[in-house]
Amino acid sequence: MEISWTQALAWRMRRHYLIDRASPKDLVKVVDRLRGLHAQVMSSVDLALWARIDGLGRDAVADALWRRRTLVKMWAMRATLHVLPAADLGTWVAGLGIWKPGVWPLKNPEAIPAAGYIGKALRGKILTRAELAAAMSRLGAPARMVEGMLGSWSSALRQASFAGWLCFAPSDGPEARFTHPATWLRKAPPRPDNDEAFNVLTARYLGTYGPANALDLGPRWWGINQGAAKQRLAALGDAATQVNIEGGRFWMLASDVRELAATRPVEVVRLLPAFDQWVVCASRRVPAMLDAKYRQRIYRLQGWVSPALLVNGRMVGVWKHEQKGRTLSVAVEPFDRLPRWTRAHIGAEAERLAAFLGGDLKLTIAR
Repeated sequence: MEISWTQALAWRMRRHYLIDRASPKDLVKVVDRLRGLHAQVMSSVDLALWARIDGLGRDAVADALWRRRTLVKMWAMRATLHVLPAADLGTWVAGLGIWKPGVWPLKNPEAIPAAGYIGKALRGKILTRAELAAAMSRLGAPARMVEGMLGSWSSALRQASFAGWLCFAPSDGPEARFTHPATWLRKAPPRPDNDEAFNVLTARYLGTYGPANALDLGPRWWGINQGAAKQRLAALGDAATQVNIEGGRFWMLASDVRELAATRPVEVVRLLPAFDQWVVCASRRVPAMLDAKYRQRIYRLQGWVSPALLVNGRMVGVWKHEQKGRTLSVAVEPFDRLPRWTRAHIGAEAERLAAFLGGDLKLTIAR
C-alpha cells in the first residue's frame, strides 16, 4: 500500500494529540500515549504537555509526580531521565531488562552490584545522594562503589533505575532525592517477562510513532542497535506490517494501516519545546519531516534538541522564550519563508504559551 508522508505525519500528529488536544484529566493518558516524556529538563515536560493539553495547570505535572504519584521519574530509554506512567511501571522496567551486562549502557561492571546496595538502602527511605552514600556504606558497600555513585554521571544510579530499584522523590531544595518505587508507589508494580514486555512496548511505540523503521525504534527511541530493533519488529509477527512511503519501507501496526490510508492532510502549527518527544523520536532523516540542511539547527551538539516550530508535522524553524517581569518574549525563527496562513496560527500558539506561563506577550517572527 502506498502512503504519502503528508498522510503519515497527519496521522502521527493526531496520535500525539497535536491536532485534537486532550483535556487536563487526561494528563497521564497523554504521557502513556507518548510512551513517556524526556525529562532531562523538567520544564520541557511541562511544555510538552502544554502543547497537547488545553487548560493545563502550571503545577499539573508536579501534582501528578509528587502528590498523586500517578507519574514516576527515573532513568529509562536511551539511559536518559524520563517521566513514565506509574500504573504500568512494571512493564517499563521489564522492557529495560533486555539490556545486557557489558553492553551499553551497562558497561561498568561494578554498576550492577552497586545498584543492589542502592536498592536495599532505598527500601522504605527517601534519601539525598549523600544520605544514600552513607546508607550504602552501612550495608557494607566498598568505598569505590560509594564514590562511584557520588559521581555526576553515576552508572550505578541508572542501573538501579533500570532494575526497578530507584525512582526520584520530591527534591529537598536544590538537592535531588531518591526512593524505591515499591516504597513510593506503596507496592511493587507487577512485572512481566522481559521479552514479552518489550514486545508490548514495541507495539505501543508503533501505535504512536509509526510508520517507523529499525533506526527509529532502536537507537533513537530505546537505545538498542538496529539489528536488535529489527529482531524486535519481526517478533511482533502479523501484528506489524510494512508500508511504502515515497520509496521507503516503514513498519506500523497492521490494525492502523486502514486508518492511516484514510488520513487527509491538515493545516496545523504547533510550538514544541526542547526535547519534545515528536522531535527526539522523529524519523529525522526523512526530508518530509526536516530539510537535511537544517538538521543541526534542531539536533545540536552534546545531545541538545532545540524547540521546534512544527507546520503540518514538518519541523520548519526554531523558537525560544524568555520571561522578564510581566513580559514573555517569544522569538520564532522559520528556516524558510512560510505560507501566509501560518502567521496567525503562530500568534495563537504564542498567546496560549503566555496564558500558561503568565505574562504579557511580546512576539517576534523573523523574516
